[in-house]
Amino acid sequence: MNTIKCASALAMCAVIAGHAGAAPKPLAPAPAFKDIEKWLNSPPLTMEGLRGKVVLVDFWTYDCINCIRTLPYIAKWHKAYKDQGLVVVGVHTPEYAFERNTENVRAAMQRFGITYPVAQDNRYGTWEAYGNRYWPAVYLIDKQGRITWLRRVMRSLPLATTMDEVEALLPWNLHSHDLASETVP
Repeated sequence: MNTIKCASALAMCAVIAGHAGAAPKPLAPAPAFKDIEKWLNSPPLTMEGLRGKVVLVDFWTYDCINCIRTLPYIAKWHKAYKDQGLVVVGVHTPEYAFERNTENVRAAMQRFGITYPVAQDNRYGTWEAYGNRYWPAVYLIDKQGRITWLRRVMRSLPLATTMDEVEALLPWNLHSHDLASETVP
């Protein structure tokens, strides 16, 4: 119950601070990946090229503790659902200057076991296109290229909700939350 109260309080703070309206509205077309400096683990991807797939876009940075806590779950989802039509795309948007270094990002990807595509968004082009303001932030995009769901700051929130949203968009319905029954510490 405290988790729900905490999440509600965070959401209210975001509304009061004026950040809640900054993100695209649900079912808005997903913005293109913009001003990407480098693609890691993949050739360049486009939203148009991902049409027909369910896409989970994860904004992260390797020195953010909340990002570090959620990355194992994102990696598990990629591994579990990549063959069923889920494409996970990490968008690494640096908070600090040293996080702009590609070799530092590669080392972090190796350390965290990230094998899915990562866009290095050093100029904040994609971050701004999404109206994003937080690390981590997860956007779920349906097969028609529309944002259907987003979650910001996943810390201490149950992940089953995220998995329900992912599974609802995939071509089958798993309803086995083996990967989502945990809460991010």
